[in-house]
Amino acid sequence: MNSKQQSALNEKDGIAQPENISTSSVVTIQNFRKIKPSSKELITRIVKKDKVALSRAITLIESTNTSHFEQANEVINGCLPYANKSIRIGITGVPGVGKSTFIEAFGTFLTSIGKKVAVLAIDPSSTISHGSILGDKTRMEELVKNENAYIRPSASGETLGGVARKTRETIILCEACGFDVIIIETVGVGQSETAVHSMVDFFLLLKISGAGDELQGIKRGIMEMADAIIINKADGDNIKKANLAKVEFNRALHLFPVKNSNWQPVVSTCSAVTKEGIENVWQIIEDYLKLTKENHYFGKKRQDQNQYWMFETINENLKNHFYNHPKIAKLIEYNKKAVQENEISPFDAATRLLNTYFQ
Repeated sequence: MNSKQQSALNEKDGIAQPENISTSSVVTIQNFRKIKPSSKELITRIVKKDKVALSRAITLIESTNTSHFEQANEVINGCLPYANKSIRIGITGVPGVGKSTFIEAFGTFLTSIGKKVAVLAIDPSSTISHGSILGDKTRMEELVKNENAYIRPSASGETLGGVARKTRETIILCEACGFDVIIIETVGVGQSETAVHSMVDFFLLLKISGAGDELQGIKRGIMEMADAIIINKADGDNIKKANLAKVEFNRALHLFPVKNSNWQPVVSTCSAVTKEGIENVWQIIEDYLKLTKENHYFGKKRQDQNQYWMFETINENLKNHFYNHPKIAKLIEYNKKAVQENEISPFDAATRLLNTYFQ
């Protein structure tokens, strides 16, 4: 090869980026982050619609550090009088259905009609590394820049049911901060999206046509919980398939018993890319709210949900207390080894541990 000719793989010297970050600003931000506001300060700033204070409070209640529990409860109780003034919408669907794209289009529409939207996006955590990508803000480029919107990604951790451990409490903080529409995007793992149904007013299931989903319509589970089924990606050559799927889902829904709310679930199509059908989704939700508020189901459902989460909190705290008990922690290691070597059965080991705990 001619020495003057360079390989296509040859790396050229890059251009140094100019210093465009103020050192003094960095120091100011770092010093601000070191300041730990009191519970009263956080509550005051949240009620004044301070998103930074909201984020810090959410981080506080999501913390597993036992030293944060008391302050977290103080913040939640302080925000409670300002909560319960929003519409809570749960959105789920299998991976690839376009949840993030739909939420961006839907959230943008809601802000255009004067709503303040908070999106609580739950990302699945790895069972191996226990990490989570938390990339929902990247997928909602326009909505994240909207001053009337707030996006908070959280990891699901070991929590089942498609939500994060503290999603319920986060809803309260977002409502106190003035957001009147709370959207919860679940991890989207199929038939296990149960917990989110117990914390929202309206449960929306996103589907796509041509993926065998029509057959899933005759199964109980997540389909039975849905208040509306929206077939996304109804654009281009896919419009005909989407309309056919709509007919199939309508037939399937009539196999289910009438809901306690007396609401008949609606099936509709939309395109999150072209925005076609997005406005109709909000109209469906408004029709549902009108009916359930008139027949008092809306208020009763909220009351039942509060009771449900009281018992869930008791169960969670009991479990945490059990595993963090010093004596139990030592016995667990011994019993784990005994179970692995088939010296005792798992059920016998569990019984011994529980008996020791209750004594």
